[in-house]
Amino acid sequence: MGILSGNPTEQPMHYGEVFGAWTFLTTTKGLIAGFQTMLNHAGDEDLKKLLEEAIQGAHQESKQIEALLKENGIGLPPTPPERPKACLEDIPTGARFLDPEIAASLSKDIAAGLVSCSVIIGQSVREDIAMMFGQFHVQKATLGAKVLRLNKEKGWLIPPPLHHSKAEEC
Repeated sequence: MGILSGNPTEQPMHYGEVFGAWTFLTTTKGLIAGFQTMLNHAGDEDLKKLLEEAIQGAHQESKQIEALLKENGIGLPPTPPERPKACLEDIPTGARFLDPEIAASLSKDIAAGLVSCSVIIGQSVREDIAMMFGQFHVQKATLGAKVLRLNKEKGWLIPPPLHHSKAEEC
């Protein structure tokens, strides 16, 4: 029998897996609070749906990672309080996040989450941990595609300078 073979859930987590999962959980809990706050500021209904999807996905990820850490005797990071619902009209105009800003921030957070998932997958020795973060990666990529589509449809996407090949001009 090889090294660390058999049921992966019976294998110990190595320090990289512990740190990656714990840090991912800490960040995800913070993102939930941030997404809830952004939801209060959002006016566009399509954007609100994507924020709700992001919140729901983050809650599910948190539950899975908490279960993993608890099973391995690792203490959990603190959870910020749920953000209360607010009426958009009650937020002063100059203090509001605008829908394009919210969509850009959501895109940034999804992109960072994709990178984090990839790093944890790459450093994992336990197949179950790699598969869990692979699942998160696919879900984030799917949500990211929806946010990109929304940004394009609403005219919120600010593309970098576009490169046109000189070969096409000949």
